[in-house]
Amino acid sequence: LRTLVVALKRMTAESCDEFQAAYREAALDVSEQREDKLAAIVDSHLETNLDLVCLTGVEDMLQDDVAPVIESLRVAKIKVWMLTGDKIDTAICIAISTALKSPDQPLLRLEASHVHSAIEALSDLREARNAKSEGLSDTVVVIDGTVLAMVLSAGLYTSEFVELIKDAPAVVCCRCSPSQKSEVVRAIKKYDNDQRTLAIGDGGNDVGMIQAADVGVGIVGKEGMQASLAADFSIQEFRSLHRLLLWHGRNCYLQSARMSLFVIHRGLVIAVMQVIFSAMFYFIALPLFQGWLMIGYST
Repeated sequence: LRTLVVALKRMTAESCDEFQAAYREAALDVSEQREDKLAAIVDSHLETNLDLVCLTGVEDMLQDDVAPVIESLRVAKIKVWMLTGDKIDTAICIAISTALKSPDQPLLRLEASHVHSAIEALSDLREARNAKSEGLSDTVVVIDGTVLAMVLSAGLYTSEFVELIKDAPAVVCCRCSPSQKSEVVRAIKKYDNDQRTLAIGDGGNDVGMIQAADVGVGIVGKEGMQASLAADFSIQEFRSLHRLLLWHGRNCYLQSARMSLFVIHRGLVIAVMQVIFSAMFYFIALPLFQGWLMIGYST
């Protein structure tokens, strides 16, 4: 259930002028504190002394067979990261309902309320990894967008962050902006070269993430066709990912491997035949196959 609080504030002309002047002055600031100053002005001038109007709740139902598909991906040793714009509590509930987190798995929460820098985030990850002999291999990590921005904005810490968190069986990134989703994918591709990334989404805010991944999958859904048009593959439902990856994907891999072996074998055969032919005739400049024979063999 996605909840939203609706509130209002009645402002006089003088208070509006004060807000506009303060906001305009902060917007001209070119220092690193510009965003913090803008947020502080909005908080102090607009988001105080509000009158409650109503509470809204939108139930976003999961598609069919989401949990079995994710479980099959985990059995196939595919690590699943969930990147969402929902708040942390909603994201955790979704992770549990989709079997991304099992009831007996420990949870490591990295929130802006107690993590104030990238160094603190890395320190918490190290402590959690060193606390158990198996490290983070059995711990689901939940990180909010503010902490994620700290880690990704400081390029010095991004590589260590990926190195520490890559052993986790599942990672939940909540309160993510569309740009952060694509940055996470690029960070994994850059600092974990042994892995190949696949991104799947159904909305316009997932387009950057889908395009940044090695393989992009778009779901045709209620939010339009943007993700589907930007992806390498388009599916109707999330459960189709099971067959796309574990059946068609594996068959494509095996067929590509067989084709590669055939091409190598074909090249070796003609090369060995040419060497033997040249050796028998004292290495004269004469090809074994000429004209259309060579073209026919190559094709």
